[in-house]
Order: sequence, then C-alpha cells, then structure tokens
Amino acid sequence: MNANGISLRSGALMIFAAIFAIVLLPTAGGWATARAAPVGSGLPLPRFVSLRAQEVNMRAGPGVRYPVEWVYKRRYLPVQIIAEYRTWRKVRDWQGTQGWVHQSMLGGRRSVIVTGSRRTLRAEPDTKSRAIARMEPGVIGKLEKCPSEGGWCRIEAGGRRGWLRRVEFWGVQQGEAVN
Repeated sequence: MNANGISLRSGALMIFAAIFAIVLLPTAGGWATARAAPVGSGLPLPRFVSLRAQEVNMRAGPGVRYPVEWVYKRRYLPVQIIAEYRTWRKVRDWQGTQGWVHQSMLGGRRSVIVTGSRRTLRAEPDTKSRAIARMEPGVIGKLEKCPSEGGWCRIEAGGRRGWLRRVEFWGVQQGEAVN
C-alpha cells in the first residue's frame, strides 16, 4: 500500500486502464469496438466489374502509400476482382496484369473486351446468323445478356447490338449467367 491507500497491484491496473482508455480506444471515427474491421465487401470472388473513370491507378499494394505500377486510360475496361482488403480491390486485367485499385474507381457496369483476332457480331446466337459488325481486338462492349449455357452473349458496342461467342472476348466467368 502507498500513502493514498492504493496497493501496488491495483495501482498498476488503474494505470493500465487509463492507458487503454486514452491510447487504444479513441479513433478518428469514434470509439473502437471489439469486433474486427471488415476485410472486404463480402461479395463472391472472383467477380467482374469495370473501371469507372477514364484514368485509374493500379498500385503495388492496398493503399495510397504503395507505388503506382500502372495507369489505365480506358473507362469501362473490364477487370476481375480477385481479392479485397478494406476499401481496396486486387484486380486482374485481360492480359493477366494484377494490382490494387480503390473501390471508388470500380463500377458494377459489366463490360467485355474483344480478344484474339477480328470478331463478327451476329444478329442471333448462331454462327450462320447475319453479321451486324466486325469488331477489332481491344474493342470494349457493354455486356447485356449472357445465358449460362449456349456459349453466346449479347453485347452492345459502338451503337450496335448483337451476339458474340464467349470464346471471342474476356469479361465473363465460365458458366456465369448475366441478365
């Protein structure tokens, strides 16, 4: 016991409680709680989204302190989210490049990018159907409909709507249905 009637043990507990209350509990957003911070959105992974802005930085890690490794300059470019950390999404592009992008730079609009060689957009989901347009590799189109079976998806690009085979573009999971 000291002169104030506090035992050494209870004094140590009071000091610990004071440090905990002053240093550990207050945060910028209020008082911390016992539950862990959310890791991500809780949505399924992997999933496709598109770039929301005309210019999007891809970083080496999930935060602004990480260096920018790549700058995308194509709005609506499809990317695949493969991991999440708080407000950051690890994405993969159609060429396999991976990095971290802030969630505010990603949108739910589904798009696709034509791959391989020149492709034919068709009026119906059939190789014998009338050709609507020829599409060069790298053309980005809006994904409108994609049944889980049949191998074709309806897209819109350059004001033209039609059907492309799944193997002719990137931006849809195998067997995924999009309505």
